Amino acid sequence: MDGELLIEKLIAYASAHLHLPAWDEVYFRNVLMSELGVSQPCGKSADKGEIAKMYVPDVLAQELREYAIAHRLTDEEGAERYVANIFGLLTPLPSEINRRFLSLREKEGAQAACDDLYDLCVKNGYIQKTAISRNLKWECRDGNNRLEITVNLSKPEKSNKEIAKLLTAPQGIKYPACALCKENEGFEGTATHPPRRNLRTVKVKIGGEPWFMQYSPYAYYDEHCIVINERHTPMCVDAGTPDKLLDFVDFLPGYFIGSNASLPIVGGSILNHEHYQGGRHLMPMHFAPVAEYYESEEDPSLEIGILDWYNSAIQVAGEDRRKIAKFAASVIEAWKNFDCPQCDVISHTGKTPHNAVSPICRKVGDRYVFTMILRNNRTDERYPDGIFHVHPEYLNIKSEGIGLIEAMGLFILPPRLKRQLDEAENILCGAVPYEAEAISSPEHDLYVHRGMIAELMSEGVAADKEQAHERVQHYVNRACASILDNTAVFKKDANGREGFSLFMDSLRLRRK
Repeated sequence: MDGELLIEKLIAYASAHLHLPAWDEVYFRNVLMSELGVSQPCGKSADKGEIAKMYVPDVLAQELREYAIAHRLTDEEGAERYVANIFGLLTPLPSEINRRFLSLREKEGAQAACDDLYDLCVKNGYIQKTAISRNLKWECRDGNNRLEITVNLSKPEKSNKEIAKLLTAPQGIKYPACALCKENEGFEGTATHPPRRNLRTVKVKIGGEPWFMQYSPYAYYDEHCIVINERHTPMCVDAGTPDKLLDFVDFLPGYFIGSNASLPIVGGSILNHEHYQGGRHLMPMHFAPVAEYYESEEDPSLEIGILDWYNSAIQVAGEDRRKIAKFAASVIEAWKNFDCPQCDVISHTGKTPHNAVSPICRKVGDRYVFTMILRNNRTDERYPDGIFHVHPEYLNIKSEGIGLIEAMGLFILPPRLKRQLDEAENILCGAVPYEAEAISSPEHDLYVHRGMIAELMSEGVAADKEQAHERVQHYVNRACASILDNTAVFKKDANGREGFSLFMDSLRLRRK
């Protein structure tokens, strides 16, 4: 493979897509010659027209990978780090990224700045656009609501026990301290830590403190961003959280922002570093209507209601930021100590808290819309994984905790389902014999789906693979809706309605 020509391609790519100025080309050509072990520049130019058309760096990244392995600059294990390193070197420094972002935001608006940064992160290979495109995606309607469902083919599933261990894991000397820390920006990576040489972030003030925003490398929706505290401090949702979220939507009004609850089971996969998630996407929950309106005795101008949604969510809307923040803070603090035994809601076991809130904020014109999903992470003998977690009959579809994104109606299902559901469809349409006894063995790949397969087979053999696919997908749709019902602290029954009313009464709200 021609290393000299590869260097010219990389220079042309950086000029077209990574803002490399013409006067820096000689410098970076020399840098690349050193990195690739090339002694002199190429005598011919790259096809700049073809390179300018590239939307992702995949072709060049693969050429670079093959060259580096062939010339023993790295091995298979280190190839991803090597490629990220080269593209990171060709990406503008963080200081320049921040200057460019703020300049664009001031001159052309917040969304123009976000579009520019997002495009750069795709072009330098940090956002894994090709990997994301392999995810399976579909939508389903369920009465007045809809759900978005994806089978994630890029990241492994985590158990609640693995997530909870992060809170008590020994810290020791570890650099970076976690996958979210600011020190990841430009980090080469190791065998156990992903490369972040090509990561770029932008600074933002949240609650008067230094935070930063970056895009997710494996985005689950449009412009999926992560907003992270520069301090490595545990997740915390308290009376100060609403103002922090409001700071962000004032900074980038085209994005929603939300926080996972700060407790295991009902929180996200990283609880040891305070962060929020947001993006340009409107989640299914954002389209949910208000089921019941309430009025505040203290401030009748606020538009308050309980959402017509699966889990238990309170929403407040209005133009007065201070009033929105004050009301949201009152809900968060009141929920921490609210007990409703008839609904299995117990706020504490001794000094261990169980109640938590997932707050979400977005801006619609001049109005703030702030939603609070009430959560509880208690367990018992019947539901050892969580009373308001995925119930056992649906663990074959989803076993991870239901965090912010899924609580809002976008399901991220584990990659194993692509293989397993396809096998189930083959059984259902008769392409593969149905061997109930074999599937009942814990060692069988379809063991976790034995109940699903038995239920679907009891309805009769499908006419063909297409019909089998429709029936299996319908089963998954129903399971996802039921999982969100499982997470509701106040069910849609008489007990749940009474419990929710008691909590709204405790906030001194009256039904309109």
